[in-house]
Amino acid sequence: MKKSILLLSFVLAVLITLIVPIQGAYAAKPIILGVPTSLGFLEGKEGLACVNMAVDEINAAGGVKVGGVMRPFKVVAIDARGAEPGVPVSDVIRAHKKLILEDKADFIVFGSFRSECAIACMDVVGQYKIPMILGTAMSPGMQKKVMTDYDKYKYTFRACLNAIYLVKYLGGTMAYLNKEFGFNKVFIMNQDVAWARKTGDIMIKAVYDKMGWEVVGRQQYPTGSSDFSSGLMKAKANGAQVILPIFDMPQSGILVKQWKTMHIPALMAGFISPLAGPGAWKTFDGKIAGAMNCIFEIGNMPVPKVPKSVEFYEKYQKKYGKPIEAGHSPAPAYEMVYMLKEAIERAGSVNGDKVVAALEKTDRTGAMGRIKFGKDHQVIYGHNPEVEALGCMIQWRKPGKRVIVYPPSVAEGKIQLPEGLKSLK
Repeated sequence: MKKSILLLSFVLAVLITLIVPIQGAYAAKPIILGVPTSLGFLEGKEGLACVNMAVDEINAAGGVKVGGVMRPFKVVAIDARGAEPGVPVSDVIRAHKKLILEDKADFIVFGSFRSECAIACMDVVGQYKIPMILGTAMSPGMQKKVMTDYDKYKYTFRACLNAIYLVKYLGGTMAYLNKEFGFNKVFIMNQDVAWARKTGDIMIKAVYDKMGWEVVGRQQYPTGSSDFSSGLMKAKANGAQVILPIFDMPQSGILVKQWKTMHIPALMAGFISPLAGPGAWKTFDGKIAGAMNCIFEIGNMPVPKVPKSVEFYEKYQKKYGKPIEAGHSPAPAYEMVYMLKEAIERAGSVNGDKVVAALEKTDRTGAMGRIKFGKDHQVIYGHNPEVEALGCMIQWRKPGKRVIVYPPSVAEGKIQLPEGLKSLK
């Protein structure tokens, strides 16, 4: 009987030594990551999925070390609906305040979808001193506010591409088209939202005017539009050799189908969100051959010359059983969680001011290349993935392959003209 009691006591003691540390790990107060995005849009869905993937990995590895205590991340997401037509900015602001005041978010990650909303919410996170890392909104207005009133707006950072960097990638592509084929006439078609309007404006002033291109027309479409034939007809009538589309709404894929069906003799080269992922070929019945599309951040598609981009892409596919379809947002959404983890551990605290200072020192190699912030809190993008983060331009080829054609550091092939379009050289 005594032996049985002694044996039972020993077993209980062993179990206690095993269970108590486990309970302690889970008893640590979680670090709340608030995610306000637009879940009805591809970028919002996949961006949130990538935030969750990074959080799962970090928590499985023990969590975040804060002052000697390992704490888990916890994600609280809300559909702020800022990308939907007619949703007022005030609704998105309320979503941010709910995350901060009711859900007790320590940080905002991924942030608002639309630039109009994200810029307005900079005042909210500044008021409560909650660091926010944006992953979709692209207007350079965010950087201007940081540089103009640092103490008030230093809490906002951006990990994804912005409109200025997009212009640089598109501008480099246009320079190639001019040099290689002699093209110099372009028609601009853009969504009537801040980032797309700004991108079109900058392209005209910073690229086309300086390079001697003629902008033969421009047409803007409200979010939700589904017929682009009038713009395409104007492009054809005005002799455009290149059509520059700038859209992030789901309906914009119809533009390319109409371009193909109407036999418009111009190269489609810009950004249409539904055209970015591998499923686009099937979705649009193969009627996208020859179209060129910008992948805003590598990692959203695997780039063989950047192994971390391939690693991230394959992890996503394994976890969710499908490839990444969005050309914008998923890779930055994943990387920003790791950026935040490293910043918290450097700061030894979740205090907003301390984490801001630590985030400014970010320097990591990830899915987008080398990730560092500029003084304006924008991740620096360029052409060398060993030095800066990277986007790329792809061209669709039969039978459904995406070929990287720009920048040269990661290119897999040269630009090919679609049927019916000839070089002027």
